[in-house]
Amino acid sequence: MGETHAGLVVWDVDGTLIPADLRWLRRAVAGTYNLEESDVVFPTSRVHGYTDESIVVDTAIASGVTEVAAEEGFSRYAAVLMDVMSHGEAELARDQPAYPGTARTIAALADHGYVQTALTGNLRVSAEYKLAVAGLDAHLDLNIGAFGSDARDRFDLPAFVSDRFRAKFGYPLDPRRTVIIGDAPNDIATARHAGFGVVAVTHRLTSEELWEHSPDAIVDRLEPDMVLDAIRATMGPISNC
Repeated sequence: MGETHAGLVVWDVDGTLIPADLRWLRRAVAGTYNLEESDVVFPTSRVHGYTDESIVVDTAIASGVTEVAAEEGFSRYAAVLMDVMSHGEAELARDQPAYPGTARTIAALADHGYVQTALTGNLRVSAEYKLAVAGLDAHLDLNIGAFGSDARDRFDLPAFVSDRFRAKFGYPLDPRRTVIIGDAPNDIATARHAGFGVVAVTHRLTSEELWEHSPDAIVDRLEPDMVLDAIRATMGPISNC
């Protein structure tokens, strides 16, 4: 079967589609491990661009929880997180709206025939919730995405996208026509590890900082024409299957 779409665009979520905010993580870690919010200490690295499981366990340990208890407690985290987020839905909608131009960009890519999904360190339930609250879920096929609930190591997540893509469409994913759009160095590293293209957006880091990690292209905002041009410059030609 030949490919009938223009390519696959794989979105990061926090810092790319919506602003990143550690308040939910802080509250959920506190609730999971019976800590005061003020006692939650984030590690100096391995926060942005990593999976929830690695971040939560490392944060618990940095906050004084034993390694064994940190690992064992993670099984409670998803339920606590969703309780925290559901109670804070109005706060989430107010303080983490989609970046300007995001909804229009996603809609434009859909109009141009791109399949779109997400690859994020968020657990799937929290990614779905955030995207729904931000009104960004209409054109994203999350059933072929990959999430922090799939694997602890972010480098393992592209394989889930590839497997789920093939299961749905009946032919293999072409890495040359797959682009990750993200904001963090680890988004770039993940794309390189998978052989995907990568477009970086300067929502948190400058162009100079992002170019140090060698993305294929950089955009300074999510505007349809700008993102389309970056994707087209990054993707290889359509191949026949």
